[in-house]
Amino acid sequence: MNPYDANTHPGTHLVAETLGITEVSTLNTACRPGDPLYRAATRLIGTAYELDELHDRVAVAAKDALRLLEPLGRGEHRGARGPYALLRTVVPRLGDLIKQWNRAYDQLFESVSVYQRLLPDPDTAQHSNVKVHDLDQRHGSGRDDDWAVAGDRKLTALEAVEADGLRIRLTGIGDDPYLLDGTGQRPQPLAATVQRLVADGLLHQDTSENPYRPGRLLSLTPQGEAALRDARTATPRVSTALSRSNTPAGPGPLADSATAPVATALGKPSRSR
Repeated sequence: MNPYDANTHPGTHLVAETLGITEVSTLNTACRPGDPLYRAATRLIGTAYELDELHDRVAVAAKDALRLLEPLGRGEHRGARGPYALLRTVVPRLGDLIKQWNRAYDQLFESVSVYQRLLPDPDTAQHSNVKVHDLDQRHGSGRDDDWAVAGDRKLTALEAVEADGLRIRLTGIGDDPYLLDGTGQRPQPLAATVQRLVADGLLHQDTSENPYRPGRLLSLTPQGEAALRDARTATPRVSTALSRSNTPAGPGPLADSATAPVATALGKPSRSR
């Protein structure tokens, strides 16, 4: 469960939700200092907390502006220059903070993207004994981005596109890609996975749309629809095969038959008289 409130801590909430973790501040403790992943994790922690801090500053500035605007909205202080003079200071300050917040928001998504690209593939260690059943073995080309379609990432991305409304958008700073679904939420698939599927001809992006806003709508190609069907049918087959291979032989005809040749070769025991 995400321990961070999205209304008060949007930065740390986003990182915890995207990465499935419960403590953002310890994200770099499992990495060796000096490693690229350590640097990426450290930067991600900093940008997450920076967004939280800016969120607080925006909230305070907004309250100050509202405190001055409410009496004016009721028609009070007519002719008084004090509130108007204060507004000329408060409103630009609020606008500057919102700009900083937007930049920090884009930088956070850039940091998340960089961190995810550097993560090792968990499926390599956890499922090395079932590589033959990997859904993506047909696309194993040895490319640098093979990790993007490893495990169930391809299936997750294809299903998200099938659900309709999934867009790929670029950040205003750094032009890093990220995804938005039809409700404006950040979905689980990685942007790198979608980009790989576009390159493989499984997804189509509407290039007539602005890549920044609203982003380019994604859709399944005929090859993508076929790949989605294959992936869905392959998943239960793999699970069934694994469950069968791990099922211990129990008593029954097959177990009894294993001793039949021994009994036949030795013959029936003679009765004692």
